[in-house]
Amino acid sequence: MKAATVLSAAVIACLAGCTKNGSTPGARHSWTHAGVLRVAVTEEPKNLNPLLAGTTIEIFIDRFMFEPLLSADARGDTVPMLAAVVPSQANGGISADGLTITYHLRRNATWSDGIPVTAHDVAWSWQAIENPNNDAVSRHGYDQVRAIDTPDAHTVVVHLKQRFSPFVNTFFAESDQPYEILPAHVLARYPNVNSVPFNARPSVGDGPFNFVEWRRADRILLEANPRFFAGTPGLKRVEILFVPNEDSGTNLLRTHAIDYLYQPSIQTYPTLHSLPDGRIVWVNANGFEGVEFNLSHPLLADTRVREAIAAALDKPSFTTTLTHGQTLPATEDLPNWMWAFDPSVRSVPFDLTSAKQLLAQAGWVAGPDGMVRKQGQPLELLLVTDNASATHRSESILIQAALKRIGVAVDVKYYPFDLLYAPQAMGGIQHGGKFDMLAYGWYAGIDPDNSSQLTCNNFPPHGYNDPRYCSREMDAAQAVALSHYDRATRRAAYSKIEHLLARDNPILFFWWQRQQEAISVDFHGFDPNPVVESWDAWRWTI
Repeated sequence: MKAATVLSAAVIACLAGCTKNGSTPGARHSWTHAGVLRVAVTEEPKNLNPLLAGTTIEIFIDRFMFEPLLSADARGDTVPMLAAVVPSQANGGISADGLTITYHLRRNATWSDGIPVTAHDVAWSWQAIENPNNDAVSRHGYDQVRAIDTPDAHTVVVHLKQRFSPFVNTFFAESDQPYEILPAHVLARYPNVNSVPFNARPSVGDGPFNFVEWRRADRILLEANPRFFAGTPGLKRVEILFVPNEDSGTNLLRTHAIDYLYQPSIQTYPTLHSLPDGRIVWVNANGFEGVEFNLSHPLLADTRVREAIAAALDKPSFTTTLTHGQTLPATEDLPNWMWAFDPSVRSVPFDLTSAKQLLAQAGWVAGPDGMVRKQGQPLELLLVTDNASATHRSESILIQAALKRIGVAVDVKYYPFDLLYAPQAMGGIQHGGKFDMLAYGWYAGIDPDNSSQLTCNNFPPHGYNDPRYCSREMDAAQAVALSHYDRATRRAAYSKIEHLLARDNPILFFWWQRQQEAISVDFHGFDPNPVVESWDAWRWTI
């Protein structure tokens, strides 16, 4: 959930409403509960501690109750939250050498128990992420911090070990792991926060809504926080229902039992598009749909095998079939609207003949049954994905059928969302490397930084390099991209990075994410940013 330059106009949140019946501003249908928003999500969270969030659903829920230093608006432009201003070299927030970043905190932010949010909370939250006893999913960017000074209650001075250009949009901001600030006065007494009562009942927050109740296997209830620094929220209450089946969620929206179906997979588009009294909000995200390989497994360590699989998968056909023409086939991970995109990059083309030749070159010979073998052993792979997404179920079947055509046997296994993406220490399937291939969707932050997925020092639990891909060339290109603040140098580095991805294929990218959000026509003010939908939930009304 899912990434230091602001994307400005380059990131465009595309809000295209598809409405069957209009809704007059201020009007409300009889089925709508005034001031109460009912949201359906496909998975129950593991916990409600932002430090331990591992999925977009958990981040979405946490953001109702907790705030980061910086967020992004619907265009992807960085905006202040707990910080009063966005640090830059122009305003003195970033030092000339790029090694010191100063944050000035807003003075009217308090925790829901009335205690002020201070620099101590920021410093402690960083220490908690870096604490090896805590099961944080990623420490990417946070591990670049050498020390933090807090000269007064509202000033945070961060000293970096080395220049890290994405830092401002990574450190408690809209990165590929968007952490929020936690209350030190509640949590600092624990040696770790993995199993503390706060995780199931966060009694203190600084967001627009306060926790009320978690009804296990049913819903989470939140209520408006009257102390929220931006003012009284427009909603009185938020109810987050756990609905594991997308078809059930669609029916609940159709029958007006919910007002918002969170991140329905794109395969549901035809049904959602036709719903009366609903509309679809589209968001162009820095993300992709694809399949990653586990390079630590000998069968997939051979680049020829990975390239053969890539050549056997017809990405344009997959994209058209699975997204109903609502997205574009991806070249590599960075989408075509981002400033770092290089149109000269070309991914492996669909070519079954080439795929079979590559397997033969790697020593895999087709037998009478059409399946390939090496020294009598068949090429059998385990493909894993979640059991909640209709798109992923269909995608896994298409992959299985496509690879059978080149003699590769694929066994598919489905896991609950929370287990599939749980931290490595919690037995997570992806982060624990318990797969050969994994079909998934990825959401990054507002910076093109993809190093947490691709560099040698970001194997779990340090980052998101779940493919266990390690390349000196990739590390060298990433070092340039991360140590220079000027866009021209970074753009050239990302061109190299994308070409390496096209050559080495640790991940196959099917299409760029264009996320649909299905809402009632009575739900107003919904303006998601490219990372998290609930970033400005205090503005919502119904």
